[in-house]
Amino acid sequence: MSSLKTIIVQVTPFAQNASIIYCNETKKCAFVDPGGDIELLLNKAKENDLIPEKILLTHGHIDHAGGASELSEILNINIEGPSIEDKFLLDSLKDQGEMFGMQSRNCIPNLWLQDGDIVTVGQISLDVYFCPGHTPGHVIFYAKESKVALVGDVLFQGSIGRTDLPGGNHQDLIDSIVNKLWPLGDDVKFIPGHGDVSNFGVERQTNAFVADSVLG
Repeated sequence: MSSLKTIIVQVTPFAQNASIIYCNETKKCAFVDPGGDIELLLNKAKENDLIPEKILLTHGHIDHAGGASELSEILNINIEGPSIEDKFLLDSLKDQGEMFGMQSRNCIPNLWLQDGDIVTVGQISLDVYFCPGHTPGHVIFYAKESKVALVGDVLFQGSIGRTDLPGGNHQDLIDSIVNKLWPLGDDVKFIPGHGDVSNFGVERQTNAFVADSVLG
């Protein structure tokens, strides 16, 4: 049976968790949020004998999308995601890079994603959930069989995504977490865009921003 495997590689000065997810049956892989340090990601895929199939983006900030165009060109693979509401961010990656001293190119995905879409990696299916708040076009990817969610900057261990950047909205973010993430189940492991892996049940108990006891 196919199961989802993940390799987390920290990239960029923002210590962003770029994930290489792959199907153990086919060895086909996707790079999720390749913000930079492309050589590191390419080497890690090669070390594990993986076959690059696509790039998946949760949102348009430079630490998540900054290396997508270059990686797509090198490997001749498509970019899928985020939702079209983040187009203004992907159109400004070069400018974002100049602000933070990082080289980047603007990005045009081959496919914009929306709530209810399904993307595949080898024989693995990932459900797409539209989760705005950190950015207006943020999406997350959920592998139902493996109970693993790649949530970008929606939720962190003990914290939540910033909402003070262009297009951010605090209430939208809370709604995304409560209405889209929690119903997936307390036993779902999630890989955030920064920091340590956790699960939804732990965050519902302990997260100072979105614990059940905080939100009432």
